[in-house]
Amino acid sequence: MLMLTFLSPVLAGLAFMFSSSIILQILACAIYSNWWPMLSALMYVLVPMPCLFFGGGSTQFLISRDGGGWIGAAKFLTGASAVGSIAIPVILRHAHMIETGAMLIEFTSFFIFVCTVLCFHRASLEDDW
Repeated sequence: MLMLTFLSPVLAGLAFMFSSSIILQILACAIYSNWWPMLSALMYVLVPMPCLFFGGGSTQFLISRDGGGWIGAAKFLTGASAVGSIAIPVILRHAHMIETGAMLIEFTSFFIFVCTVLCFHRASLEDDW
């Protein structure tokens, strides 16, 4: 029962942060009547995939010094998709396909998403999980 009371606020907070990030993604598109910024939401789907496929669902391999082909590939794919989440709005703004406000909302959404992932990583390091 003690474990359940610990997990509920943590999971609720992570769910709130993640949903806030997605809502900001949608607002960046809806406010400016332009749905091109949703391309960066594709990267939000790709960011956790290396952890699922190569790390066994754990984020431990990202901070380890272990080499190896699959671990290195997973680190590269995680980094590439994280950089893509920042690069897509910048490229779209440079091509004048989105407004500056939409780009800034996308950056805010990415910042909240990264904070969510870091909080999840921190919570997963706890022994109670």
